[in-house]
Amino acid sequence: MQKTKTTLFRRGLSLLCALTLAAGALLSGCGSSNDVTSGVGTTDFPVTVNEVTIGAKPEGVAVLSANLADVILALGYEAPLKARTAECTQSDLDVLPVVEATDYGAMGAAGATLALLDEQPTEEETAEASSAGVTLLAIAPATSREDLERLYSQVGAALQGGVTGYEKGQKTAKNTLITIDDIQRVIPDSDVPKVAAYLSDAAGHGVTGDQFHAQLFESAGLTNAATDCSGGEFPLQNLRLADPSYIFCPTGVKAQLEQTEGYSDLTAVKEGRVYEMDPTWMTCQGRGLIQAVSFMAGTVFPELLEDTGDGTEPDDGDDASSTASSLPEGAPSGELKFGDEGDDVWKLQNRLQELGYLFVQPTGLFAEGTEQSVKDFQLLNGMVVTGVADEATLALLFSDEAKPRS
Repeated sequence: MQKTKTTLFRRGLSLLCALTLAAGALLSGCGSSNDVTSGVGTTDFPVTVNEVTIGAKPEGVAVLSANLADVILALGYEAPLKARTAECTQSDLDVLPVVEATDYGAMGAAGATLALLDEQPTEEETAEASSAGVTLLAIAPATSREDLERLYSQVGAALQGGVTGYEKGQKTAKNTLITIDDIQRVIPDSDVPKVAAYLSDAAGHGVTGDQFHAQLFESAGLTNAATDCSGGEFPLQNLRLADPSYIFCPTGVKAQLEQTEGYSDLTAVKEGRVYEMDPTWMTCQGRGLIQAVSFMAGTVFPELLEDTGDGTEPDDGDDASSTASSLPEGAPSGELKFGDEGDDVWKLQNRLQELGYLFVQPTGLFAEGTEQSVKDFQLLNGMVVTGVADEATLALLFSDEAKPRS
């Protein structure tokens, strides 16, 4: 009996030790993976994003998605980019070599160790990329405003780490939504709905009510004519029934609408209210979001762009290029953007503070608060919203025509 008890005790002790070691290994594995699925990490690297562990800060990145390219530009993380696919048409990326989406050898040769894509790769694709020294990471587009923070944080974490990049992603997503909401707040009140549509082509496709970008119509003070449609399918009979007063479309589609039967006799087409846009503005979820809302709102409500703050309207020839031709005395020269530091940034911050756009003390560092202040100034002064203080922005900001924030 004593021997049996001793044996059972030893077995129980061995089982307890095994469970303890297993639990310790599991906890250790969780800690070392630094998974950001449920929130900010504990360190930058290694970091796990969507079950893919990135051991160290990527030496180079290939971007295989126009949407992710747009998010990277919004984050200001384009420096490590080494290659892109042809669909990444943002002008900032023109200097990058173009590669095929499955040419992992070319990506590796360009210096990329990480490739970002929208959809989950197959096991074969993952293995082939790995043999070329490239890790594949899929990050899905955002499905709602609430999901935008997840998208930005995952991209940020992959490029700059589970703390630094993740937190930058959170801030950038929030600032993007703040700017969009600022646009909505200055839309003039109207008792008559402004019905608009975004048509991808003249073949029954557009932004429908179930898509992320449909939310931008409300922010621009508009009603989406395709609210009751789904899957990007906007049949001509539905379009004719809604007969939108305004139509937005990608560059080059306006001529198609004017020449295609069924589209050419729509009210917006007949009355010349078809407006072409950069196609990435209504397909991507980075800088394009703000550009899309500000463009649509400024087009339908031109009074937003006409108020210079002194009760006058700009001359017909007064555009960004002519404004930039001569900077007021005391204005910084060149271009100021996120990450810049020095006396010129300090001057910029003081002027923004003077006009009511900056709510913190000037530091000389162009950080998130300054970027948001520049966006707000651009928005309320009828400029393209970028967050970058280019020469046109600086010229207006330091002029007597700069509109203060009420």
